[in-house]
Amino acid sequence: QMQLAESGGGEVQAGGSLRLSCVASGSDSAAYYAMAWYRQAPGMQRELIADISKFGTTNYKDSRNGRFVISMGDDKKSVYLQMSDLQPDDTATYSCRYIGAGDYWGQGIQVTVSS
Repeated sequence: QMQLAESGGGEVQAGGSLRLSCVASGSDSAAYYAMAWYRQAPGMQRELIADISKFGTTNYKDSRNGRFVISMGDDKKSVYLQMSDLQPDDTATYSCRYIGAGDYWGQGIQVTVSS
């Protein structure tokens, strides 16, 4: 069983930056796994932002003009999302996911971008 703890959210003005962190703890039997960031805006479906494998292979749902960058910590159990030039439509609940033998989600963290 894995537990995910997200941090780094909050409120920022348009054009600002935030760095989200997610730390995974516990155990999972899979030798191969990936971690990902999703977001869900009010009234919208949850969408993938990006994922990264334990080997560092990244996948972005779309380019987002390079504003969002996913990375993994050296411990291979933490994942980060660097967000820059944030805009009001980036306001959402951001969630971390760990995909191994099991499928685990963090509780989500709020990001609010004001104009």
